[in-house]
Amino acid sequence: MSAVDPGPQSDAELAFEGALRPKSLSEFVGQANVRKQLQVLLQAAAMQHRTPDHILLAGPPGLGKTTLAMIVAEESNRPLRMSSGPAIQHAGDLAAVLSSLTPGEVLFIDEIHRMARPAEEMLYLAMEDFRIDIMVGKGAGATSIPLDLAPFTLVGATTRSGLLPNPLRDRFGFTANLEFYATHELEQVLLRAATLLDLQVQPPALREIASRSRGTPRIANRLLRRVRDWALVHGGIADNAAVQAALDLYDVDEDGLDRLDRAVLGAIIERFDGGPVGLSTLAASVGEEQDTIESVVEPFLVRMGLLSRTPRGRIATSTAWRRFGKTPTAPGAPALFDEPV
Repeated sequence: MSAVDPGPQSDAELAFEGALRPKSLSEFVGQANVRKQLQVLLQAAAMQHRTPDHILLAGPPGLGKTTLAMIVAEESNRPLRMSSGPAIQHAGDLAAVLSSLTPGEVLFIDEIHRMARPAEEMLYLAMEDFRIDIMVGKGAGATSIPLDLAPFTLVGATTRSGLLPNPLRDRFGFTANLEFYATHELEQVLLRAATLLDLQVQPPALREIASRSRGTPRIANRLLRRVRDWALVHGGIADNAAVQAALDLYDVDEDGLDRLDRAVLGAIIERFDGGPVGLSTLAASVGEEQDTIESVVEPFLVRMGLLSRTPRGRIATSTAWRRFGKTPTAPGAPALFDEPV
C-alpha cells in the first residue's frame, strides 16, 4: 500500500468522526434546558409551516454548538450551509452567501463575533426583513439596489457573546447559553462514543475519564481515544489502570489540568510570589501566546478556583498554593502588571 493511500482503517476513522455527532435532540446528551427550548421552537415552526427563528448559541468551545446547529437543520428537515465569522470579511462575501440560500435553508456561522463590521450591518436587514441592499457603482453615481432573500434561519455560534454588537444580538429570536457538563453527563457521552469505537470500557474507567475532561465533551472524546490507543499498544483492556496510565502519559492530572495549566500556575507561584502578574509577562514566562493564556487556560483555572483575575493582574489562590505543596505568602509585592492585565 502506498503512502498516499491510507486504506480502510482511515475510512473507518472518518466514518467514526461523522457518527460521533448526535443526529437529533433525543440523542444529544446534556444541556437539558436548551434541548427543551429548541424542541418547542422547532415544533412550533413546523406546525405553523414557517422557518424557525434565528438562533444564537453561546458558550465555551467544545460544548456542542456546531452539533446543535446540525441538529436544528436535521430536525427541521432543511439543508444546512456552514460558514465562519473569520471567512466573512467583506459585505460582498456575506451577500454572495445570502443570495444563494434556498427557501428555509439553515445558515450556520461559527464564531459570528469575528465577522467584519460591514458584513454585520448587512446582516441586520437580512435577518429582520430577508432583504439586503447592494451598492452598484461608485461616487455620486452609486445606487442601492434592494435584493429580496429567501426566508432562512441563521444559527450563530460564539465563544464570546460580549463581543457581539447589541443590534445583532437583539435580532436573534432565541439565545441559548451552553454550560459545562456534569461528570455523569460526560459519562453518558463517553459511553456512546465507546460503543461507536467498539471499545469495552469499564464504568470506573469512564468515570475517571469524565472527571478529567474539564466539563467538555470534546475533551472527553479526545481523552477516550488516547486511552483506546494506549490499550491497543499495550495489549490490555481499557480499565481504570489503563486510563490512569494513559492520561499520566499525556500529562492530564486527576483534575484535568495539563502541562500548560500547571506551567501557568507554577510561574505565578514560583517566579512571581503568587502575583499579581500581568498577562503579557505571564505569557512570556511560559512561552505561550497571550490569547492562548486568556481564552484557553484562564477560564478553567478560574472555574477551578486556582486563579483570580484582578485589576492589578493574575493571582494564584490559596488552593493553588496548596496544590503545589507550598504555603501562601502574604500579598504586598509591587504589581508586575502590564497591558492588558
